[in-house]
Amino acid sequence: MAYTSTILLLAVLLCVSAVKPYSDISHDGICKYMVETQGYVCQDHQVTTKDGYILGMQRIPVGRSNKTADRPPVLLQHGLWVDATTWLLNSPDKSLAFILADNGFDVWLANTRGTIASRGHTSLSANDPAYWDWTYVELFTYDLTAMYEYVHNQTGQKLYYVGHSLGTLEAFVSFSEEKLLNMTKSAALLGPIAYIGQLSSPFARAIVTTSLAERMYQLGLYEFIVGGQDVGKLLEGICHLPLIDCDSLLTVIGGPNCCINPSTIAVFFDHFPQSSSTKNLVHLSQMIRKGNIAMYDYISESENTVHYRQPTPPLYNLTRIPNDIPLFISYGGKDTLSDVNDVQLLLDNLKDHQKDKLVVQYTEDYAHFDFIMAENANRVVYDPLMAFFGTT
Repeated sequence: MAYTSTILLLAVLLCVSAVKPYSDISHDGICKYMVETQGYVCQDHQVTTKDGYILGMQRIPVGRSNKTADRPPVLLQHGLWVDATTWLLNSPDKSLAFILADNGFDVWLANTRGTIASRGHTSLSANDPAYWDWTYVELFTYDLTAMYEYVHNQTGQKLYYVGHSLGTLEAFVSFSEEKLLNMTKSAALLGPIAYIGQLSSPFARAIVTTSLAERMYQLGLYEFIVGGQDVGKLLEGICHLPLIDCDSLLTVIGGPNCCINPSTIAVFFDHFPQSSSTKNLVHLSQMIRKGNIAMYDYISESENTVHYRQPTPPLYNLTRIPNDIPLFISYGGKDTLSDVNDVQLLLDNLKDHQKDKLVVQYTEDYAHFDFIMAENANRVVYDPLMAFFGTT
């Protein structure tokens, strides 16, 4: 009953927040309120994509010692409905962005189009339907490429890459298309999303079985969730309802987390949910139903032919990921978005990868959000991740 109630409440939140005017939402800068308050130097940067989106990035160039970074840049890419605060939710000794900075890395934080730090566009307003005409294909084609190139040009060095959730899918597909490889030293993929046909997340399954994204798209609701202070307060109120708490909301979405402090969950909900496009959710729903990784399906064979010169969307082939790019893949036994069976399909695609270029880490009691918020992630995931970077 608690799970059913949570799903219904979340579905209501999605629909209500999708029509909530963005002008009602205020946001405090990530640098000013999430980084500098912890004693770190932080810089705001802006990057414009080839299709006109203006993305906000944050850079932590030095650790608390203010010693100049002596290791290469690291680009951290968040997942769906969140932003760069993903990497800053815990105390400095437990948050990946701060840990990397304190260990001499030049840390760059990405914010995907549509999130509060990346709402700009050279010609469109976020109120224009055209602004939301994209899926994760555009995220890796334009956003990720633009941020990669910007960091590479600013530093003159190849990048380490860390992605969580949807941020891993962007990397997998990019690498399979032989993009970004010349600028990548190695990549760490946490809670990997590639094949998602076997996920068991009640929340994700509810969106798919009710065709929620498709219905919203048909109704002309092209922005899927507007995040911000008001929605955060509404979520906070829901967490105090009988049988409902914030931890159970995270459990319904990504599985039963093992090691997240309630105070960290509270910080998380100060910044969740962030906006994505409804079309993106339609695309991900298609992937869940079909169990493959393909371009967006316009359903009509004639329209697919206009876009792809064939009646069905082309598939992405992850076996084309070069077998010599160093990859660190970390997944959890309790993760209901990155299901262990789907991860196995991903690993089957990588079976010919050079053995010394692939590290696979499995943590039995980790669910989806443990990778970014767990109290012990510094020891369980981040230490091995940095050790891997040190060898590549």
